[in-house]
Amino acid sequence: MRSDRHRLREASPATDVTRAALRDVLGRFATGVTVISAGRVTPRGMTANSFTSVSLDPPMVLVCVSRRSALHQAVIDNGSFTVSVLSAGQEHVARYFADHGRPRGKDEFADVRWWPAPRTGTPVLHGALGWLECELATAHEGGTHSIFLGSVLASGSESDAGALLFFGGGFHRPELGRALTVSREAS
Repeated sequence: MRSDRHRLREASPATDVTRAALRDVLGRFATGVTVISAGRVTPRGMTANSFTSVSLDPPMVLVCVSRRSALHQAVIDNGSFTVSVLSAGQEHVARYFADHGRPRGKDEFADVRWWPAPRTGTPVLHGALGWLECELATAHEGGTHSIFLGSVLASGSESDAGALLFFGGGFHRPELGRALTVSREAS
């Protein structure tokens, strides 16, 4: 018998889910941390963990961006974006691009090391584990966000350092070389 806390509920409307309860459950899913950037002349950036691969053939990824953010308009205006996958040593970069009080406009990238992606010129962050330069393929509404589907134009790896993770409302750096391996006995 399950306790009341763990009892399965019958299907109910999405409005039954509180923001706090949803945030609690979603916070239990560990994700990598990225910075999404767009714009060549006046680049914009934001920290995001709403990123995933979609397809290897053709190569496609998706990112979710708040429609209220400056980055959202930059992706729409430029038709492209870059994803920099942050390394364990880049928590300060993640915090910088999550800070709503950071410099904006031409100074937004002044305090971070970056270089222009080969095809679109969008910023790629120096020291990232890897990066993906994408052309905007399509956008879909998803509540307060847009789901941007991007066709990968170019990619690369910058570092072999460990990944920066986000879990339970905080950043984490897994220990390298301590990966859990699961072996299966032959049947």
